Amino acid sequence: MMIPSLAATANPTLAARLDYAINNKTKPLGSLGTLEKLARQIGLIQQTHAPTLSQPTILVFAADHGVVAEGISAFPQDVTWQMVENFLAGGAAINVFAAQSGCTLQIIDAGVNHDFGQRNNLLDRKLANGTANFAKAPAMSAELCAAALSTGMALAAAVDGNLIGFGEMGIGNTTSAAALMHKLCAIPLAQCVGAGTGLSIEGVAHKQQVIDTAVAFHAGVDAPLEVLATFGGLEIAMMVGAMLQAAADRKVLLIDGFIVTSALLVASRLQPAILDYCVFSHCSAESGHQHMLAALGASPLLQLDLRLGEGTGCALAVPLLQAAVNFLAHMATFDSAQVSEKTH
Repeated sequence: MMIPSLAATANPTLAARLDYAINNKTKPLGSLGTLEKLARQIGLIQQTHAPTLSQPTILVFAADHGVVAEGISAFPQDVTWQMVENFLAGGAAINVFAAQSGCTLQIIDAGVNHDFGQRNNLLDRKLANGTANFAKAPAMSAELCAAALSTGMALAAAVDGNLIGFGEMGIGNTTSAAALMHKLCAIPLAQCVGAGTGLSIEGVAHKQQVIDTAVAFHAGVDAPLEVLATFGGLEIAMMVGAMLQAAADRKVLLIDGFIVTSALLVASRLQPAILDYCVFSHCSAESGHQHMLAALGASPLLQLDLRLGEGTGCALAVPLLQAAVNFLAHMATFDSAQVSEKTH
């Protein structure tokens, strides 16, 4: 399996042209704030002074986690497949928000412990019925992890649009994400572990202990792909591959919450330039997300205390990206509107 190579988006000539176009709009310098930074970033990703967004797509990857056997979730594992059914029926928050924002929604079975049968609106990429319990063995073999990465790459390559949002569903996946964060960022475990789907204080303490013991059990696992295979999930690994391919194809990557950011964390350890292609939709209320974002040097667009996952933050942020490219494309300049500029 070949990891796509990525180049940084830096282009001083194009950046200067974008800055001139942004600054010459009928507004005080910098007055559109983060939207100006977004317009510039998207232009650099697409290598054009006239960026556009076409067919925004949100990929939602679902899989189960063997570590739920350790009692680390407030919900039973069956909720994973039940929520996938809810996605397919159009009844989840991501369905509502994706439709509202005009996003194509793709639901991917990366490794759910359930037989969905033949479904027209489900992409069946199941590689296993979930991962092994990483408290007792690596979650995935190196071969299974590589297969998940390759599958994710193929899924991203097949997306027609130039904006991909990433979402997930998988009972137990905040435990995997916390373990990945702890291992790859060297952040104290207590700052990585949160309530997930609603654990009590005692439940959070137990979850932390499970991860702590597992990390000790797998001592010596440090390389990014080894860490991913040992502590990750099939949906997380598939997202890593999809993110790397999407960036290689110069698409804009819209990052959701804690679990999606943990996938990006792995991808960034493999190809640091991927961060140039990422827009961070929001800061999750899940404990640890703000520390992970800080470790990545990321500035999220929204602060809504979301902690649902599913790609909901992505769907809510899409209109902001559309506003950024639209003001650049359609807003008048001082010259065209015959508006006087600032004199001093």
